[in-house]
Amino acid sequence: MTESEHRTVLLRGGDVHSPADPFATAMVVERGHVAWVGSEGAADAFASGVDEVIDLEGALVTPAFTDAHVHTTATGLALTGLDLSGARTLAEALERVRAHSAARPADRVLLGHGWDAARWPEQRPPSRTELDEATGGRPLYLPRVDVHSAVVTTALLDLVPGVTELPGYRPDQPLTAAAHHAVRAAAHAAVTPRQRAEAQRAALHRAASLGIGTVHECAGPEISDEDDFTALLALAAEEPGPRVVGYWAEAVTGEKDARRIRELGAIGAAGDLFVDGSLGSHTACLHEPYADAGHTGTAHLDAAAVAAHVTACTEAGLHAGFHAIGDAAVSTVVEGVRAAAETLGLARVRAARHRVEHAEMLTPETIAAFAELGLTASVQPAFDAAWGGEDGMYAQRLGAGRARTLNPYAAMLRAGVPLAFGSDSPVTPLDPWGTVRAAAFHRTPEHRISVRAGFTAHTRGGWRATGRDDAGTLVPGAPADYAVWRADDLVVQAPDDRVARWSTDPRSGTPGLPDLTPGVDLPVCLRTVVSGRTVFVRPNE
Repeated sequence: MTESEHRTVLLRGGDVHSPADPFATAMVVERGHVAWVGSEGAADAFASGVDEVIDLEGALVTPAFTDAHVHTTATGLALTGLDLSGARTLAEALERVRAHSAARPADRVLLGHGWDAARWPEQRPPSRTELDEATGGRPLYLPRVDVHSAVVTTALLDLVPGVTELPGYRPDQPLTAAAHHAVRAAAHAAVTPRQRAEAQRAALHRAASLGIGTVHECAGPEISDEDDFTALLALAAEEPGPRVVGYWAEAVTGEKDARRIRELGAIGAAGDLFVDGSLGSHTACLHEPYADAGHTGTAHLDAAAVAAHVTACTEAGLHAGFHAIGDAAVSTVVEGVRAAAETLGLARVRAARHRVEHAEMLTPETIAAFAELGLTASVQPAFDAAWGGEDGMYAQRLGAGRARTLNPYAAMLRAGVPLAFGSDSPVTPLDPWGTVRAAAFHRTPEHRISVRAGFTAHTRGGWRATGRDDAGTLVPGAPADYAVWRADDLVVQAPDDRVARWSTDPRSGTPGLPDLTPGVDLPVCLRTVVSGRTVFVRPNE
């Protein structure tokens, strides 16, 4: 434990969001844990016996956020590389590629992300010829916003012998499937360890600056590589910053595989173990064909494979988990987990807290099955903000009727499905308050949940997904993971128009949270603390 973790600190003169006391204005932190939460008057008794007193000056203290689905190195490379998410046209995207290539003459490979042709008037991705011209013939890897397909230059294809024979290769279309995985591996292999560490630090610093105290790194052989994963865990252990919980997405068939997962430093064989792909790339696996394509997407695992993985992980004491977006993929997961429960007993499978990433297309039947099987839904509300609505990408792919069923958070909560919120960064940005806002103001009103429920999913929910029920809230004994915010008036905000939409009455006994109504400024992070150790302080505060 570091010297800063040994220090006893009294924070006072603000609002402390704690279920232990809805009126708390002060908190004592000792040896990396919350020691006391209470009122300003009682804080006087502690003032002389602490190492430091922090005057909050009216600021809000909350548990630090947990982002339950992050690709840390890719996030950092996006922060240090080319971001096309703001490009409004194909022509503007190509101009940004040109400028980025000129600005990074020493890079062995140019990396970018975030393009979405559906938002451009041209309605098409850049061609290889256009990218070759914009880069001057240099290797370039440019995944689509959902990272399930990519456009590349000829020079990058030349680094992958035999790529034109792989599934998913089409000369004039974005690469998908095995072809995409091969060019991604080649591009990432060209990133130097120094570049990688720079990217990881940039991502973790960004997370800390947003009040994120923990990230779940969702890695795996089809996402990154073992060196990247172990280097990230080592860097996070050695340097001040958010804690990193690692998941490695590789199938487990027995104890030997499980031992290898543990040796990598992962707590689960979970994350992006792909049952299907994504809606944007037409690779999510559906029961009925896409509205704008004559097929049902791609299935990577069947129920027997899911059952084998869940059984082996449960017996080894590991979290199992899968990436499943389409309704057919979610059905496959449910069928497989249920088969494992029939072999091992439902209680053992529930206690293992297996998880499903994204889980976008659910039915009342699969929602009930998630609750029955104890599956954590690791979900990304920003997906709905980005692609939901009557005119969004979901409606283009599925038709408006099916699109309206996506991301049914209210029904999941009513059924008792544990939710953990994340960003899938760099697919959508690290943005915890924006994520809670997206859930509370879902584009489909019947799927909206209260700000309090969304906040819980983005704090305590992430801890619970890892098997920890004693963290993610500011109560005595909990880890001192907290963030300090500049925020306007606190309210108790509910999504149902049939009752008052929010209350500022403290007699409700519910600790308030910032007003997240769209258009209202989001809270600004002033300080982030992990295990009693300050990992971010906003400059000039």
